[in-house]
Amino acid sequence: MKKDRIKIAIVGSGYVGLVTGVCLAEIGHEIICVDNNKEKIKKLKKGISPIFEPGLEELLRKNMKKGKITFLDSVKKATPVCDVIFIAVNTPPRPDGSADLQYVEKVCIEIANSMNRYKVIVEKSTVPVQTGRKVKQTIELYNRRKIPFDVVSNPEFLREGTALNDFLKPDRIVVGVESEKAKKIMKRIYAPIKAPIIFTNIETAELIKHASNSFLATKISYINAVANIAEKVGADIKDISKAMGMDKRIGPYFLNAGVGFGGSCFPKDVLAFIHMAKEVGIDFNFLKEVYRINEEQRKRVVEKLKEILWNIEDKKIAVWGLSFKPNTDDLRNAPSIVIVEELLNSHAKVFVYDPVAIKNFKKIFGRNKGLFYAKNVYETIKHAEAVLILTEWDEFKKVDMKKVKNAMKIPVLIDGRNMFDKEKMEKFGFIYRGIGR
Repeated sequence: MKKDRIKIAIVGSGYVGLVTGVCLAEIGHEIICVDNNKEKIKKLKKGISPIFEPGLEELLRKNMKKGKITFLDSVKKATPVCDVIFIAVNTPPRPDGSADLQYVEKVCIEIANSMNRYKVIVEKSTVPVQTGRKVKQTIELYNRRKIPFDVVSNPEFLREGTALNDFLKPDRIVVGVESEKAKKIMKRIYAPIKAPIIFTNIETAELIKHASNSFLATKISYINAVANIAEKVGADIKDISKAMGMDKRIGPYFLNAGVGFGGSCFPKDVLAFIHMAKEVGIDFNFLKEVYRINEEQRKRVVEKLKEILWNIEDKKIAVWGLSFKPNTDDLRNAPSIVIVEELLNSHAKVFVYDPVAIKNFKKIFGRNKGLFYAKNVYETIKHAEAVLILTEWDEFKKVDMKKVKNAMKIPVLIDGRNMFDKEKMEKFGFIYRGIGR
């Protein structure tokens, strides 16, 4: 075994856990991915990724062949043979916005009951500030043999669709530690990755995650609010965003107006941050407004549609894109869910298409009167009275829009991601509406 190779267990083989495990194997460590879902473990043992992420399955199989990554369905079996245990289980939001940490607690108890020597336990799941204290307290309560351990906070900053690159070539790595011993081990783990490591205490590392995601969500809600003003006064948000982004103090990222943010991180983290602030006596009204703007932005797409078509009952509406962003099949908090529900509630005939998220969309909506699942974009638009673009997949940019226009009954194009050039679409004969244009 190589001197710098560390044996690591990753508990939770969902999005964060699997990407973390595969990437840590890629940089030279010996990984055991653990999940109590036996069907998921069966798939993984066959080299089948349970999630869609570009390049992940190929990297998974590559490291399986090298014997650098294996799979178990038991924390009890993995803990004794590993030096470091990453906790990457689900932390779903409760109705009040707080994080449900029951799965984190259960893993901590299992680890405490099966430790046989010093371990580093790493929070990888997104958790509220001061969760590290609870993790330490729980392990101490159940660690009857008084085996030494350290708790570390190591938040993830993965973007779906670019997760492998984000892990292997990050802007920074954040690590919250309490001891020099744990610090040295975490340095060894990340030594092959050439990126600055920010060492802090545990509470600071936990807060960095929520502060970062909430700030990015704020940029999105801000530019969407500006876009709504731009529409009223005859300005173009694309030009506004470009000019703003050229200011080095602002930067060009997360300034694309559209139907709002979704996914498993931004909505959940904004609500969690609001709840955390409330618990320490801070009323975070600013973030409440960020969240409200995002919720309202989703409804604007249907409002634009009704402004043109008036009543949409029994009208055929094509929806392109269902995942909350391109290059993923993730539908968590996807704007498409709210928008399609609104269309169906208005008794429209909705024809949906997405390159990879159709299967997951069917799990949510199933067989629903008025909802039809298409195999490609062209199936959605025959005799359609409008097209709604909700995800900016590259596939849509290559579509023959002249052919689309000619196949439609009424050529209404609601571009929820500002993918197309307004003037060009209008020359094709579309009644075009973008966001903030």
